[in-house]
Amino acid sequence: MFNHVELDLQPLEREHIDGVRYYKIPDEDELLKLVSITSVTSHFNKEIFVNWRKKVGNEEADRITKAATGRGTDMHTLTEHYLKNENLPEVRPISDFLFKIAKGHLNKIDNIHALEGSLYSKELGIAGTVDCIAEYDGELAIIDFKTSKKPKPRNWVEHYFVQCMAYGCMLYELTGISVKKLVIIMACENGECVIYEEKDKAKYIKLLSKYIRKFVNDKLELYGTK
Repeated sequence: MFNHVELDLQPLEREHIDGVRYYKIPDEDELLKLVSITSVTSHFNKEIFVNWRKKVGNEEADRITKAATGRGTDMHTLTEHYLKNENLPEVRPISDFLFKIAKGHLNKIDNIHALEGSLYSKELGIAGTVDCIAEYDGELAIIDFKTSKKPKPRNWVEHYFVQCMAYGCMLYELTGISVKKLVIIMACENGECVIYEEKDKAKYIKLLSKYIRKFVNDKLELYGTK
């Protein structure tokens, strides 16, 4: 049984504007709209994905994206039920396979503070939904659950750490709680489950700042041409 130390994180409404996701944040007499951190990281890496689509073709890119999205959604659903000590729903066989691969690593999680929790930072102008805030191997962490065809090189998951660090910053601003590390649990169709851990928070705070600046500067440049 997993122990829970629940935080009072209120759910936030989302909306899309010009292809960008925003979260509506209560702010005294008005509603603020803060950009999703996933939109910020996607924008920073947009050129990589554009080149990939050109390489494989739009039809194949759509097929791969659809399969990955379904696989990832199922994995998140199973993981959330498991960590909540609930019965597991039925999912497609590949998703069940991936969950079983990851299960041993999920068992290293305890004292769960949040699952699919809404976070935001007015100071940074960002918001998002964190997969998990909990202790991993006895240290408080931001934990992200990923699926993949095969393990990714370390430098290919940098943007995942930036996203996790953003959640860490939001958590600290809202609660004063500081995490010790960032953890990515990646279950792969080749039968491996890879754990990427990072404790150099300063590095990813700097990268997060770079990501946010690019998003804001590019938006300002776009608005200047309209």
